[in-house]
Amino acid sequence: MILFSLPIGAKALTAEDISAPSAILVEGDNFNILYEKNSHKKRSVASITKVMTVLLVMEDIESGKISLKDTVTASKHASSMGGSDIWLEEGEQMSLDDMLKATLVASANDAAVALAEYTEGSEDAFVKRMNTRAKELGMKDTVFKNCNGLDEEGHYSSAYDVALMSAELIKHTKVFDYTSIWLDFLRDGKTQIVNTNKLLKSYNGITGLKTGTTSEAGSCISATARRDGMNLIAVSLGCDSTNERFKSASTMLDYGFNNFGIKVPEKVKIDKIKVNKGMKEELSLVANEPKSILISKGNNDKIDTKVNIPDSIDAPIKQDKVIGEIEYNLNGKLVEKVKVRAKEDIEECSFANSFRYLWAFLVSL
Repeated sequence: MILFSLPIGAKALTAEDISAPSAILVEGDNFNILYEKNSHKKRSVASITKVMTVLLVMEDIESGKISLKDTVTASKHASSMGGSDIWLEEGEQMSLDDMLKATLVASANDAAVALAEYTEGSEDAFVKRMNTRAKELGMKDTVFKNCNGLDEEGHYSSAYDVALMSAELIKHTKVFDYTSIWLDFLRDGKTQIVNTNKLLKSYNGITGLKTGTTSEAGSCISATARRDGMNLIAVSLGCDSTNERFKSASTMLDYGFNNFGIKVPEKVKIDKIKVNKGMKEELSLVANEPKSILISKGNNDKIDTKVNIPDSIDAPIKQDKVIGEIEYNLNGKLVEKVKVRAKEDIEECSFANSFRYLWAFLVSL
């Protein structure tokens, strides 16, 4: 849902401006949609499938289930993959770090399968988990049949869903260590890999993310870029050529950076509030930092805050209890709410509690 307007005099993107059959541009941190064209059309997405594969691997690394230093052994199944690969032989071993590098830089299908098998025991088990995670993210246009994106009947996604999983993946900033690589080597320098994302050489602020090409999917890209603290994701699917996918993505990114920006609201100072019938007279409050808010450049967008908390509260009070909220409004429209919570426990004032506190004080003397 778009909650903002273009800068005065700016021209909106049209379907004619973007030649990709399916496309979407979103601000990545809050998933604000800036442009879309057939964004929910189900279609093959080739190796952009690997965005979900890498997301699951990154989640397992951060949870401690696996490590970048782990040794991954290629199975017969992994080594049998066609298309883009690094020619893994059955029984060949590489670090998980190098397998990730091969998957993201060289779009290696065999490395992706090796990662899937190492993580879940088999590609089938991993694909089942991919589909479960897709549902959790709200990807309603997606069914995965494999972990690398090779054409397979019933394997599809959409520009919107690709943007969703891309936005989730870039929360794991470690991924940029790989997607920003232009050229590197594996096997102690014996195998050279070159990034399939040519925007790394031509677009200011590009950070990734993944390309894909098959006969059924056409040329596809999920392009991520960052300028002035704003993350954008441009997805182009079904293009007739690699040049068309890059042009569609860069046109959308230009549109986003030229017309929009982000602003982080000032943190609201929250005073203590009075406690009625409590062992303490005042309660300390805490609230999360507000998220960045998308604004239109040159429109003098105004962010107003409204604090909704009571003047007092009755004991007993448990830590983390929601006491109220802070509303952030952009040009009069609500764009974010932040909950205000109790920072501490406060017991109700009673004879038993008062006696216990008095006894503890006397004992400490």
